[in-house]
Amino acid sequence: MKSLATDTIKAVYKKIDPKRHHHTFELFGYDFMIDEDFKVWLIEVNTNPCLELSSSHLARLIPNVVEASLKLALDPIFPPPEWSNS
Repeated sequence: MKSLATDTIKAVYKKIDPKRHHHTFELFGYDFMIDEDFKVWLIEVNTNPCLELSSSHLARLIPNVVEASLKLALDPIFPPPEWSNS
């Protein structure tokens, strides 16, 4: 899956951000399928993935994905404050 995702980004990286803007990010939605031989197939990549909490599984998963994405994108630019234990 990681290799497939990497290949898709490599294939379009010049079109994703042609002006090379700094401090921007985008969340992509990858849809995979696993066949009866456990081969992974990439079905599609969405530039506007659905973030609807339409099931209990998605209600647990999506907030974590959004939080992790924001941490990856924002923490290097705006580090969270270091709290002292005193």
